[in-house]
Amino acid sequence: MNKKKKPDPLTGEELVKKVKELGNLSKEEKARACGYYTVTKNGVERVNMMKFLNALIDAEGIKLDSKQNGHGRGGRSASYRISVQSNGNLLIGSAYTKQMGLQQGDEFEISLGRKHIHLKQIDREDGSSDSGDEE
Repeated sequence: MNKKKKPDPLTGEELVKKVKELGNLSKEEKARACGYYTVTKNGVERVNMMKFLNALIDAEGIKLDSKQNGHGRGGRSASYRISVQSNGNLLIGSAYTKQMGLQQGDEFEISLGRKHIHLKQIDREDGSSDSGDEE
């Protein structure tokens, strides 16, 4: 059997240039032309879109990974939606508390409305409510 070795996939400026040259081709055709495919035992070509798109993002210098901007581990980003858990609790995750600069021990006053829960931070020094965000 005469197997032809597949060339290495394009990266960096070479990848960007080739994608621009390929103009109106579909993204799958562009990925294949840039070497982002594998050949199965049965001789079927499979395009690896994820590797292609990640290489293209890297080649353009776009930083998507939070690890690349100096902030430790990844994790979920704040979606500003939470659900009541099976035990009846509402959990406000660390993405929100970090964004607000909250520390362990910070206290809040809870007020309930018909269809809302309002949290108001209590100042540590005098025990009064924070008057920062008024409705």
